[in-house]
This record gives sequence, structure tokens and C-alpha cells, in this order.
Amino acid sequence: MNRRFWPSYLAWLMLAGLLQPSIAQAELPTYELSMRDGHFTPSQLEVPAGQRFKIVLKNIGQGPAEFESTPLRVEKVLSPGVTTFVVIHPLRPGRYPFFDEFNPQLPEGGILAQ
Repeated sequence: MNRRFWPSYLAWLMLAGLLQPSIAQAELPTYELSMRDGHFTPSQLEVPAGQRFKIVLKNIGQGPAEFESTPLRVEKVLSPGVTTFVVIHPLRPGRYPFFDEFNPQLPEGGILAQ
């Protein structure tokens, strides 16, 4: 490689490395989960086992909400009207419960990995 092109080649490699995570993130399968006063819609997400995925969380209720799953080691607090996301690592086949810690008396939801 010609030495005068080396700095621009290095800059291109660094830029490609910085863009790679955002490109990989954009390709993740995405599922939406709405939370309203302790209730989840849908109550169960069906996802492929062995593949990372993203859950877009929307708090459409009047009070705060907390998406929490002990087996997944995920916890996210949302103020009313907030939309955020969590990325879940590849799961083995099975059911993974989640709940709203602000409303523990209500039924929990779940993720079914198949």
C-alpha cells in the first residue's frame, strides 16, 4: 500500500469500526411491549431461542412503571409517557417471566423462547 494513502485508510477503518455497533443494533429483531398501570400488552412475547433481540418498552399509564425480570437480570424504570428499550441476550428455549415492580400484585408477563 502506498504510504501517502495510509492515514486516510486508517481513518476509514476507525470510522467503520465506530459504525459497526449501530449497524448490528439496527438488525436486531424488535418487539414492542406497552405497560399501563401494571398490565403488559402483549402479556407474552414469543421470540426465537438463541438470538439477541430488542424490546421497545412504552409506559402508556398514568404512573411510573418498572420492567423487571430476575432470570434475565434486566430492570428498567419508566416515567409516564416514556419509551425506551432493552437488549436481551440469546436465550435458551423456555419461559422467562417479567413483572412491574410498582404493581407486584398483578399477573406477570413472560417471554417464550422457542
